[in-house]
Amino acid sequence: MKKLTLGIIAVFFNLFGAFAQTETNYKERDLTIDEVNFVTSYYAQDGNNAAVTGGVGSEQLTDFANQLDIRLIKKGKNGKEHYINASIGIDHYSSASSDKIDPTTISSASSADTRVYPKLGWTINNPNTGWRTGVMASFSNEFDYTSFGLGLNVAKTSLDKNREISLGLQGYFDTWRAILPVELRPPGMQVDDDDAYTIEPRNSFSGSLTYSQILTKRLQIALMVDGIYQQGLLATRFHRVYFNDGSLQAENLPDTRFKVPIGMRLHYFIGNNIILRTYYRFYNDNWGLTAHTMSIELPVKINPYLSVSPNYRFNTQSGLKYFAPYGVHSPTEQYFTSDYDLSNFSSHFVGAGVRWHPENGVFGVKNFSVIELRYGYYTRSTGLTSNIITLALKFK
Repeated sequence: MKKLTLGIIAVFFNLFGAFAQTETNYKERDLTIDEVNFVTSYYAQDGNNAAVTGGVGSEQLTDFANQLDIRLIKKGKNGKEHYINASIGIDHYSSASSDKIDPTTISSASSADTRVYPKLGWTINNPNTGWRTGVMASFSNEFDYTSFGLGLNVAKTSLDKNREISLGLQGYFDTWRAILPVELRPPGMQVDDDDAYTIEPRNSFSGSLTYSQILTKRLQIALMVDGIYQQGLLATRFHRVYFNDGSLQAENLPDTRFKVPIGMRLHYFIGNNIILRTYYRFYNDNWGLTAHTMSIELPVKINPYLSVSPNYRFNTQSGLKYFAPYGVHSPTEQYFTSDYDLSNFSSHFVGAGVRWHPENGVFGVKNFSVIELRYGYYTRSTGLTSNIITLALKFK
């Protein structure tokens, strides 16, 4: 981790020095608030393939998520724009299946939990050259999981603003409390006992390359490719797996994984009031999972201040080679899971959003610039269904 941190800092300052310009007559401006965003959402799901109980049982879960983002801006004498982005998120969830980690208790420790995840970023934009560089740091914590993240991003926009290429590098350094189902713990051990679990690492490293271009006055396109490498504890140890001889073990998966998503985004302006937004992504990893995702969104401007945006997403995937339903795995297998998130399935998501951006501010409040309400319904061929409603507020 120390080597990666020093490497990111060195690259950043090398880039920063390369992009420096001779000072001109630009007027320096103090650090001010540029934009504030607040997003709150409520998510609820249900199904009958809980991984905690071996691929059977209730998947009922609710999550109440909130995130506040603040962007500050400072303009230097040389025309560079410095952005500081600070955010904090707080999620609270309750899960019926997690309550079955230890069904002998009134409520398992992870049947409900709160996750807190702050993030801080610094970006320098040079309008004269089109170069933009940034660094970020993040943290996340919940009952059985802690994560630290570092990132670096560099982008170059053409002087005519028609093309942009960007590169992002990120590293996440996580630790898990490897909690076992109650049947697999030493006799008398409780989940809060230090001897009842081990602390396991998981590290994730990713690189993303994006190229976007305005092809015509109406057509924009973007191409994206990512590479993600993970190593450490990648199995969720409180997921049960039941074998064909009636025996039971905790989920076990390889300790390395490599993922490659490739995507394409296309926006077409049908007229002054309608935009067609399409997206396709192909995904493959070395665990045998392959997926295709396609989405379409059609924002329609009702008037200069009000728009609606119906959207649809379809996903299909082939499951891991390590997946099998309840009671199908053989105890001689090295790796095994009954988590239906890793199975063969197809899914559909249908939703819509309403966005209001009045000229004089929302409800006459000048700095309250945008309010947006979104709703979505998700269904999966395994029987899982979910609903999500989101409220987004923007202040400038």
